[in-house]
Amino acid sequence: MAKVSLARIVTDCDRLLNTSEVEDFKGAFNGLQVENDGTVTRIAVAVDASLATVRRAVSAKADLLVVHHGLFWGATAPWTGKRRELLQWLLGNNLAVYSSHLPLDMHPRLGNNAGLCAALGLKGSKPFFPHQGMPIGLRSATRLHRDVLARRLKKTTGTDPVLIPGGPEMCRQIGVVTGGAGNELNIAAQEGVDTFITGEGAHWTFALAEELGMNVLYGGHYATETFGVKALGEYLSKKHGLPWVFIDYPTGL
Repeated sequence: MAKVSLARIVTDCDRLLNTSEVEDFKGAFNGLQVENDGTVTRIAVAVDASLATVRRAVSAKADLLVVHHGLFWGATAPWTGKRRELLQWLLGNNLAVYSSHLPLDMHPRLGNNAGLCAALGLKGSKPFFPHQGMPIGLRSATRLHRDVLARRLKKTTGTDPVLIPGGPEMCRQIGVVTGGAGNELNIAAQEGVDTFITGEGAHWTFALAEELGMNVLYGGHYATETFGVKALGEYLSKKHGLPWVFIDYPTGL
């Protein structure tokens, strides 16, 4: 059974994803969040770090869990109740946790946006949607009917997208920002796209999309963000000769 240093994998991920260079949302912590005894023999990847996915990673005999949504998003609550149980599962089963949020969203090859664009057949994508001075999404010039795009999105994610038909039937400039960018439709509109794909948005964004003259497709926060961890898991497996498994635990949101 192959064994690889946890420190080596963490260094590899930090370098690959430019972890120290990407400014994330306030409170988000990218990188190694929980360490194990220092050795990795099997990798599990998941969208979210939660008690449910940790249990499944342990059942899969993984000693490293790589996630998009990590354990920490600011000041942590007391580690009591279910949080204490989560801590027991991690430490008691020697399971390390590595998290990558915006660095994994925006990676040009392994990122969530790159993966979704490729799955939708969108080619020639360019950086799009600035956040903290860095583009975190992608945009593509094309000619595609919005109903065809919606069907492709459904086939790609396995979920029925919500379509707000506020723009032209024929899409020519499509912007993609996976996850929860729906409340930032103004940014997408300022970038000149006529169609915007993201995971979710608030109720009031329906009227805003119509006023902006822009199609919006909500494909699900979870469903649009499975691409990055899968690509990263496959990369780490090939580079380090370790088995990996994707833990699919959809939220439906």
